[in-house]
Amino acid sequence: QVQLVDSGGGLVQPGGSMRLSCVVSGSMFSFNPMGWYRQAPGKERELVAAITNGGSTDYSDSVKGRFTISRDNAKKTVYLQMNSLKSEDTAVYYCYGVKFDVDYWGQGTQVTVSS
Repeated sequence: QVQLVDSGGGLVQPGGSMRLSCVVSGSMFSFNPMGWYRQAPGKERELVAAITNGGSTDYSDSVKGRFTISRDNAKKTVYLQMNSLKSEDTAVYYCYGVKFDVDYWGQGTQVTVSS
């Protein structure tokens, strides 16, 4: 059974950094693309960053220059490095992957940016 398990969230002060991880069960190469969405209270889920098997990346304008997505195929893990965090980055972050045109989601990890 395919599973995406995301982790790494928590509480961080504004300006701080945090790294999220998403571990894939099964073959990671079947997932293309993979990435991260987030959903803040009262808002719709939005795409944060995505990465293809070839390593091409895409970011929302709100995180460009602050967040970096990467993947380690050997560890079957996708990372989201978040720097210069702002209060508006507070949300539940979900890992996702597309496999044979089917979307798979992680369970979500809460990121709270607050002093």
